[in-house]
Amino acid sequence: MGVRFSQGPQLLPLQIVAHRGAPDPAPENTIPSFERAIELGADAVELDVRLTSDRVPVVHHYLYLGQATDASGPIFGRTFAELRDVQVLCPVPNSSTDYRIPSLDEVLTTIGGRIGLEIEIKGPEAESAEIVGTVLCRFRHLWESIEVTSYEPALLLAVGERCPGVAMDLLFPRSEDWMGLDVVAYLAGHRGRLAHARAVHLNPGQLSLDVVSAVRRQGIEVHAWGVNDRQALRMAVELKVPRVCTDRLRQALQFREGLLS
Repeated sequence: MGVRFSQGPQLLPLQIVAHRGAPDPAPENTIPSFERAIELGADAVELDVRLTSDRVPVVHHYLYLGQATDASGPIFGRTFAELRDVQVLCPVPNSSTDYRIPSLDEVLTTIGGRIGLEIEIKGPEAESAEIVGTVLCRFRHLWESIEVTSYEPALLLAVGERCPGVAMDLLFPRSEDWMGLDVVAYLAGHRGRLAHARAVHLNPGQLSLDVVSAVRRQGIEVHAWGVNDRQALRMAVELKVPRVCTDRLRQALQFREGLLS
């Protein structure tokens, strides 16, 4: 049995998800960054999945390789074999370690069952749901520790049909300038229903008691992303948001430790 990524009553005041792992010293979205998050005590890691030109799901955030690697061009223009020669750039100067873009299969094999996994399907390929779902079906024993996220309700619906029992959570983008919190609550709740989502992920600027209550009335939980300061962490606890995703893992863990002490 893998790590239980709780969907019931909270044993902790807050579950903490390491956004793209813990990229210090290893670069984000690499297996060493996920290993570091495990070492530090995260409850889960968030990772991004894109498709190569030969339709292999790999873990990488950016569409253009030049934003984080020593290669150039779009990731969807390379085969998986070609990506094996691409080095992910390290944030630590003069690092002697070679970091590579892993496949989703490699990540599930290496860290599955040791930590919760928040798997974001970037899309937009319609077939990405079937491809990712096929991989997940080979790791059925890990489903309790996995949630699949996407900004695209259709992708969540399609994966959910292939992997019944895996949690599907809808990512909600940053608000446009004209949006009030009443619109955020309305759109988040209804788009969550379209996706048959367990939860909708909002950012701290979208959180309020009214928003959270309105979404919950639709039968959908609220999680939060981009929770990168103590004020946002406090807000999440006050609103009883059960899970947050952060780029500042150490800070979030220290904050939670203070709540437990």
